Amino acid sequence: MKSFTKPEKSWMFYDWGSSAFSVIITTAIFPIYYKAQAAEAGVAGADSTAYLGYTIAIFTFILALLGPILGTIADYQGLKKKFFISFMGLGLFSTFALVFVPEGEWLLLLVFYTLASLGSTGSNLFYDAFLVDVASNDRMNEVSSRGFGLGYIGSAIPFVLGISVILLAQQEILPISSTMASKIAFLITCLWWGIFAIPMLRHVKQIHYITRDPKPIRKSFQRLWNTIKHIKQYKYVSIFLLAYFFYIDGVGTIISMSTAYGTDVGLSSTVLLVVLLVTQIVAAPFAILYGKLAERYSAKAMLNIGIVVYMLVCIYGYFLETALDFWILAMMVASSQGGIQALSRSYFAKLIPKQKSNEFFGFYNIFGKFASVSGPLLLAVTAQITGQSNAGILSLLVLFIVGIVILRYVPSDKQLPETS
Repeated sequence: MKSFTKPEKSWMFYDWGSSAFSVIITTAIFPIYYKAQAAEAGVAGADSTAYLGYTIAIFTFILALLGPILGTIADYQGLKKKFFISFMGLGLFSTFALVFVPEGEWLLLLVFYTLASLGSTGSNLFYDAFLVDVASNDRMNEVSSRGFGLGYIGSAIPFVLGISVILLAQQEILPISSTMASKIAFLITCLWWGIFAIPMLRHVKQIHYITRDPKPIRKSFQRLWNTIKHIKQYKYVSIFLLAYFFYIDGVGTIISMSTAYGTDVGLSSTVLLVVLLVTQIVAAPFAILYGKLAERYSAKAMLNIGIVVYMLVCIYGYFLETALDFWILAMMVASSQGGIQALSRSYFAKLIPKQKSNEFFGFYNIFGKFASVSGPLLLAVTAQITGQSNAGILSLLVLFIVGIVILRYVPSDKQLPETS
């Protein structure tokens, strides 16, 4: 870490802190806790799952629509940090509020979960856009990848703490209920996220910006519309976003459906949590490795390699039968999931005008969010038609093929000039 500047390290350590939310609240502990609370209130399992799905769809849709608008406003001098702090504050407050929701109040849980998720994903939009302020083009790949690597390790620590409290409570080693243990995990998430956000708040500043207008909101809408009208001026941005839409759709679908496949091969929930933890740990060094190799070869070359790995995952997933197969598949995913996401972020940051980074990362957010719709739909339809869940994962091969073909039409980041 000695080779990184203080702003770079401060930016990276926000990922170390905020990734706890992704693992504990989004992926692992909260969904299980919510299902238990809904069941206690008499809500059928299928209904509670549907309500959670609706909730995720709602906040995803809201952020996808608001991203470019809020981003365009935040490009004005001094506003990027304020928007970042506002969303992060909403996320921290709502995560903390989950601790005090009474037992059985599943609807209130969903309300605060929605607000917390809006805060988390919203702050990440501006966090990603700060990459142009902390790193030059020739350092973006390494900084972005190191951030992802630290995020994997940083999220594993509170995850282990939270799971340990829950398991000790279930074994009656700790004199608390499982409900209280889950709430302690939520509190750990909030504290971990908030504490490691402090360096970001202190040392990262908005360097690239647009000078304030007398009517900033009106001018922001005009700038946004002007960008859309003249999108041909940003040829490579458009092509890359289209490629990103397809291949990140496949990446996100495989990650989100992993526990379902684990269940199909007979893995228990405890083993699935262990697989998730090991995947986080293995993904960390590979994310950093992708960044180092991108410096030597190029981010585009490493993105192609990551996509090929995921194509192999789809093919291997078709033959998935045993727990060993699932472990192999998980490690294959771990080898590339961080690298492909980190280098997508850094490559995109090199393409865009730096003073309009929030506006463009708003579009990046749209393509990433809406991409999470078509992949699961393709998988579900294929699985239902064929009657085989393994055929569903094979169908995702189409997304990666389309993505890698379109990616051919953008230049290597080694050839990109420093944007202003």
